[in-house]
Parts: sequence; C-alpha cells; structure tokens
Amino acid sequence: MKNRHLVGLVLALSVAGLSMFVYKVTVLGFPVAPGEIADTWTVEAAVSFDAGPGSIRANMYIPTLMPGFTILEENFISRGFGFSSQLAPGGREAEWAVRRATGRQTLYYRAVVYRDPGSRGEDTVPDFPPPPTLDEPFNTAMTVIVEEARAQSADSVSLAAALIRRLNDPSADQNVDLFSRSAATPQERAQTISTLLAGARVPSRVVRGVMLQDQVRDASIVPWLEIYDGNEWMFLDPQTGSRGLPDNFLAWWRGSRPMLHVEGGSDASVSVSVRRNSIDALLLAEARAERRGSRLVEFSPLSLPVQAQAVYSLLLLIPVGALIITLLRNVVGFKTFGTFMPVLIALAFKETELIAGIVLFTLLVSLGLMIRFYLEHLRLLLVPRLSALLIIVVLLMLGVSIIGHKLGFQTGLSVALFPMVILAMTIERMSIVWEERGASEAIQQGLGSLAVAALSFLVMGIAIVQHVVFLFPELLLVILAMTLLLGRYTGYRLLELRRFRALTRPAS
Repeated sequence: MKNRHLVGLVLALSVAGLSMFVYKVTVLGFPVAPGEIADTWTVEAAVSFDAGPGSIRANMYIPTLMPGFTILEENFISRGFGFSSQLAPGGREAEWAVRRATGRQTLYYRAVVYRDPGSRGEDTVPDFPPPPTLDEPFNTAMTVIVEEARAQSADSVSLAAALIRRLNDPSADQNVDLFSRSAATPQERAQTISTLLAGARVPSRVVRGVMLQDQVRDASIVPWLEIYDGNEWMFLDPQTGSRGLPDNFLAWWRGSRPMLHVEGGSDASVSVSVRRNSIDALLLAEARAERRGSRLVEFSPLSLPVQAQAVYSLLLLIPVGALIITLLRNVVGFKTFGTFMPVLIALAFKETELIAGIVLFTLLVSLGLMIRFYLEHLRLLLVPRLSALLIIVVLLMLGVSIIGHKLGFQTGLSVALFPMVILAMTIERMSIVWEERGASEAIQQGLGSLAVAALSFLVMGIAIVQHVVFLFPELLLVILAMTLLLGRYTGYRLLELRRFRALTRPAS
C-alpha cells in the first residue's frame, strides 16, 4: 500500500508539472531556450483620397478570422476623423468619418500579427447557397461545366478542384472559354469559381489577404478559395486547386465587396505594406497569454518586481542542487558535511567563480579549524563555543577581504557572500569528525563537500537550466517526484562497489 501511495504521488506530481510545462510551451509559446527570438509582422494599410465638399465616410475591411495568425496589437491613425469598428458581412470593418475636410487625406491602419497555430478560421455551418441567376448562354454553360466536374469528383472539395482545373485548362471547350474570358484577373477567376460552386449548391467564398514577406511596400491582394465540405471550411488555391493555405498568407476579409469604400471623396486608393520584426519570444508569450486570458503568468515569477525576480532566480536553483546532492550521496556515495551546505556554497561560487571560491573556502575552513582546535582546550560549552566560532568566522572573512583588496585581488571582496553560519557549522562538524573518526575521514568529507558543491555549481551555472527553472517553476514538481523516488533507493552506492569488490571475487 505504501509503495502504491508513493508511486501515485510521484505520478501526480510529474503529470501536474509536465502538463503545465507543455501548455506554456505549445499553447502560450514560452521559449525553452534563453534568448529565443520570435518573428512578428507589421502590416500597414494607408488609405488616401481627395476630400469632397460635404461629409466624408471611409469604410475599410481590417483583418479578422486569420487562420494561423493572431493580432498582437493594432492602431488606427487619423487626424480630425472620428473612428469606430464593427462587424460587417465578410469580416470586420473600420469606419472613419468627418464633417468637413479639404485636400488630400491619408488614414492609416497598422497591426502587428504573430504566428499562432491555434488560431482557426470560422467554424459556423453555412446555408446552401441559392443557384446564381445568370443570363444565357452563361447559365447553360454553368450547368454543363458543373455536371462534367461532378462526374469527375467525389465530394465538395474534389468538385471544387475539378472546376479549378477545368477553368485553368487552356484547351478547354467553349463553355469553359465563355467563363475564362470574363475572368482575366486572379480575383475575378476566384469569384467565377465561387459562382460555379454556387451553381453546384456548394457553400464557398473568396478569401482575400496578403503574403507576409519582409519589406514589401505595396503588397498585392491575393485571393484564395474557402469551401465548406460538410464538416469544416477548407482552403483551396484558385490557381492550382491544391489544398491548404501558404504559411505566410494573412487572411484579410471575405466576399466580393471591395476592401475600401469612400463616400464623399474621390480618387480613393489603399496601399498595404508589410515588414517583419524580431522580438523577444518571452515578451510575445506574455502578450499571447494576456490575449488568451491565461492566469499562469500572473502566478509566475514574472509577475514579481524585478528585484524579487533576481532573488528567486537564485532560490529556484536550490532544488536543482538538492537533487544533484541526493544523486551524488545516495547513488554515487559521496561523503559531505550535511545536505544543504554544498548547495549554498555552490550559490556562493556564482559570485566568486569556481577556482577562486574553492581557494577562499579552503582557506577559511583551514584557519577556522585551527582556531576550533584551540577553543577545544578552553573546554567551553556547546552554545558559547559555536557563538565564538561564528564571531571568529566573521573576523576571518573580514580579514581575507581586506588583505585581498590590499593585494589587488577583487575576488577577495566576494568572500562575504559565503554563508557564515554554514561555514561555522562546517568547521564545527569537521573538527568533531576529526576527533572521533580521524583526520582521513574529516578530509574525505571536506573534499566530498567541495566536489559536490563544484558539480552543483557547474550544473546550476548552465544558462538553459537557469532559464527553464525560472520560467517553468512547475518543473520543480518533477524534481520533487524524482527526489521522492530516490528516497526509496536502498541499493549499493557506486563507490561502495569498489569498496566491496573483494566480495565479488570467486573463492580460491
């Protein structure tokens, strides 16, 4: 029962920690490696027109329902115009209005978008479209083309692909040629295919957008087809009939209406520019979490003040050091003075550097050990002896710092970062082991403590370890689960295999 309880607890901790980690990485996009850069695109639409004598109203479609992308921020720039935005047939619409204006007017819409695999298009179920009303001979030609394409298809999507192939076939018959001559541009061709699909009672619409490329000053509006197959909306290339959207296609609006409509003005035009930007992936992940309404960032170290974040960036490394000590002591067989002393010494090594830290630690412990042997002759009680030893450790730390500074060694100033209480207890513990078990055992435990502290420092000094532990503190639950499992390990330690190797030899 106890074993099942421990296994269940370990599994629960691991699943909880890994689930939050996977969610933050895959959904919110938190970077696993430090310094990751994410791409965003700034899309700007500039609307220009000549003002008329009366009131002016300018309506322009703005991005919405963008599969694969999400808006990070958007701005509407106009001078003297009132502004509002609302849903409209085919998407979202921005409206600028003014009572009086003179001369050439320019309005700007600017949005920053980022790649979001979780962003989907519309999922509503459309009604079957009514058959289009066409004049002859277009109506008869549509009926013939649809029937021939239906015979070569199995479903709505394959029917659309067959219609696209027929319309793009240069050796097509006179029925196809009738529609091809009236569809000279890509937009007209996509709209013609949508009309033919309506004749086949297949819901479809034209999606218009831009290709996200770096440093494009006047991006072309690219049409795409969106077809409902009975379960979901599917995308087809109106030129080739291939399924899916390009990775860099930003859907802007849907339908046959123009992008811009201006009342009270003339000579209206709109120009779309695209620019790629690189930002810190962590900033983008925080913005994504805010837009999704996730509370994980609010209850993470990122919500703390900067000064507190600096403190916890060190404290969160202590469980990593504790796991290393557990492995080295219980599995490998290192001997150390206490459990937490090597971890705290390893944290002190982050400021003193490894070699200088080992030298300073060895010097302080050696001097303190000699003074501790002197205090033994005074036959003091335990508490006064420890208090005196603590005072002496502080004086030794001060003396080493002053002498190091006078000799020009700035590393000596970092000796104050060593935890003085741990040093005092290490000296006391080492002196007791020296008296009870001999100098060899005391030196072994001292060297083992230094070795464990050095290994912990090397692991905790890895940049990706510091980044992951601070950004994903839920992984400490996994470290806790591993520690609980190691708590049940009762086998041989690796160093003991050498110690008892004589028992493995066959009897002579």
